[in-house]
Amino acid sequence: MNFRNILGTRMLFFDGAMGTILQSKGLKPGEIPELWNLTHNDTILEIHKSYLKAGCDIIKANTFGANPFKLKDTTYSCEEVVTAGIMLAKDAVAKTNKDAYVALDIGSLGKLLKPLGDLEFTAAYEAFKEICIAGEKAGADLCLIETVSDTYEIKAAVLAAKENTHLPIIVTMIFDEEGKLLTGANVAAAAAMLEGLRVDAIGFNCGLGPVQMQKLLPDLHKVCSLPIVVNPNAGLPVVVDGQTMFNVDPDEFADLMKDIALSGASILGGCCGTTPEHIEKTIQMCKDIKPLQIVDKERSVISSYSQIVELNNKPKIIGERINPTGKSRLKQALREDDLEYILKEALAQQESGAHILDVNVGLPEIDEVSLMEKTIIGIQSIVDLPLQIDTSNIEAMKRAMRIYNGKPLINSVNGKQDSMDAVFPLVAQYGGMVVCLTLDETGIPETVEGRIKIAEKIVKEAAKYKIEKKDLIIDTLAMTVSTGQENSKITLDTLDYIRNQMGIHTVLGVSNISFGLPQREKINTAFFTIALYKGLSAGIINPSIEAMMNAYYSYCALSGNDEQCINYINHFSQSTENKTSVSNLQQDQVSLFDAVVKGLSESAYTAAKEMLNTKAPLDLIDEDLIPALDKVGQGFENKTLFLPQLLMSAEAAKSGFHAIKELLAKKGNVSSSKGTIVIATVKGDIHDIGKNIVKVLLENYGFHVIDLGKDVSPEQIVQTAVENQVKLIGLSALMTTTVANMEITIQQLKTALPDCKVMVGGAVLTQTYADMIGADFYSKDAMGSIRYANELFAV
Repeated sequence: MNFRNILGTRMLFFDGAMGTILQSKGLKPGEIPELWNLTHNDTILEIHKSYLKAGCDIIKANTFGANPFKLKDTTYSCEEVVTAGIMLAKDAVAKTNKDAYVALDIGSLGKLLKPLGDLEFTAAYEAFKEICIAGEKAGADLCLIETVSDTYEIKAAVLAAKENTHLPIIVTMIFDEEGKLLTGANVAAAAAMLEGLRVDAIGFNCGLGPVQMQKLLPDLHKVCSLPIVVNPNAGLPVVVDGQTMFNVDPDEFADLMKDIALSGASILGGCCGTTPEHIEKTIQMCKDIKPLQIVDKERSVISSYSQIVELNNKPKIIGERINPTGKSRLKQALREDDLEYILKEALAQQESGAHILDVNVGLPEIDEVSLMEKTIIGIQSIVDLPLQIDTSNIEAMKRAMRIYNGKPLINSVNGKQDSMDAVFPLVAQYGGMVVCLTLDETGIPETVEGRIKIAEKIVKEAAKYKIEKKDLIIDTLAMTVSTGQENSKITLDTLDYIRNQMGIHTVLGVSNISFGLPQREKINTAFFTIALYKGLSAGIINPSIEAMMNAYYSYCALSGNDEQCINYINHFSQSTENKTSVSNLQQDQVSLFDAVVKGLSESAYTAAKEMLNTKAPLDLIDEDLIPALDKVGQGFENKTLFLPQLLMSAEAAKSGFHAIKELLAKKGNVSSSKGTIVIATVKGDIHDIGKNIVKVLLENYGFHVIDLGKDVSPEQIVQTAVENQVKLIGLSALMTTTVANMEITIQQLKTALPDCKVMVGGAVLTQTYADMIGADFYSKDAMGSIRYANELFAV
């Protein structure tokens, strides 16, 4: 039976763990499990058969880590390993005579994508493409993208599967207990992006046990209109006699999974530590449960990498400042490729209260396609608001949508057939809400009825691409009243009908109404207020104009969209400091402290160089750079800032330090280091995301870091530590199959350097686990490592 057709109609069951079972069967620490498809194929076949006999419906092929990066130092190609993995799973299905599906299992590449890491989006896409093509060719029935903690990497994987295969796509992600991915996405943001990309099911796996995942499930069920998958670990890991173990037995696991099924998950299975018995007990407990009906949540949402903005009864502000129309300074910045100026405009609008940022870089004399891509990536590296991709250049639109991290707002499509033919396929491909202009081949109608007719035509055409009304936002086109006083009424009456009769969201470029008139702000504010009353869902305005924002907050308070008038009160009690910060950003007057906090590298360098004329280098470090990093680190720990901002602030601080080093070099001085720290990802583990983050931050706090890279043997780590007589070693591991090497490394270090301290981190680790393997310090995030290093070297 077609896999897509049965999703959500009855309970379906994945199998459980592969890696932890292989460990029990002799897989050595650091050995690549996927190579057993070729070297121990009988063992892999028997594990698959045991899960099928337990009753599962979907077998995950042993291809989780079979990617070009992991296999590059082996004698096998990615295609060989993937093909062998799929064929073994298919053979197990045939030999057990079970009506089951084989999933091409795709895991993380183990690298952060640019701008946070060093992996290009296109390189990630190509790696996933190679895996997907091989998997479908070998006979996989579906594609499972799992254990991924970055929405950008997920998008690369989904596009690779979507564009190069016909396979159904399921995505399960690794959230922490607070419902956040490593790079900051909450459950709603991840779901919005994936629904926009039209995957077939989404959910959770790994990292957490069923107890923790059950707590996250309501967040996903509330926003998700797709079948939900839950594949937990068998609890949290512990070490028993040097082996990684999990503490939830099959009976307890099954009881918990029943609650999860009753709460809305319709596809259940297991991850690390689960066995055929766990799966069999779960199937016995849950097979007769009728899944909750999948209901379209009818939510009109766009998203950034970390958060959503939902269009609802409370209107939203779209910041208009990154649009060259009528802005000579922005035009200059675009011509000079001055990205820093654009980033300051983005930050200023965010601080002024914008919910969404318009991004338009179109000038006749520039390469709009490449500049749009560069600008989108740059803004998303420091601002976590969703963006409106604003262009009439279809190639620029396509490129921007492809590399956008989230579900964007697209501006725009109109009622011309060639416009709809060009834009709607892109929305179907990449996801997004789309602004629809009420004009067509005949121009802009001069009547309400004419504009409504175009809106209806656009809605009908969008439906052909399965783009629903919830993902359309109609622009009824504000035409200047200086050329026709009826223009305002036509626009507002059309808006009223579309929002309140057709039930579709609306948007306006508000300032268009006043072109050619004096005191434009007064006309704009009055028009904006009336439009809000008529049902405007989002206004494209300049959020730094006080009168416009006063009107907005007042309307929200009067309309009941501001509970207890909290936002109104906060707006009018906004600190002078914040208003000054916005003004300074717009006037290119950014302090070193603010430049680091906001992640502005060029401004940090310029500010540091200027301040060094009157301030000693050490004072600049102690009074400006380190306090700024501390503030960002505190925000990261409090979950008000996320990994992108943390890393961009670190880069800005590096620019500030560079200015200091230049001065010291000119004077013949050498800057001193707080001390030397060795860091490494342990043998057998190719994931260096966490390690690289820690390295950047340690260097910014004044430590000399010797980075040994990934897949590093205990012997090399010990040798380096002894040669440099270091006080602190940092070890990272992401995989349960490689954590044993962390314990071996710690034992050897303690023998060779008894006074050396070892700090550890990684997704599979806990404080209890770290204590058991002899680590001196466990950190759940990068900032914890910084704190420990500072304390240790201060002694």
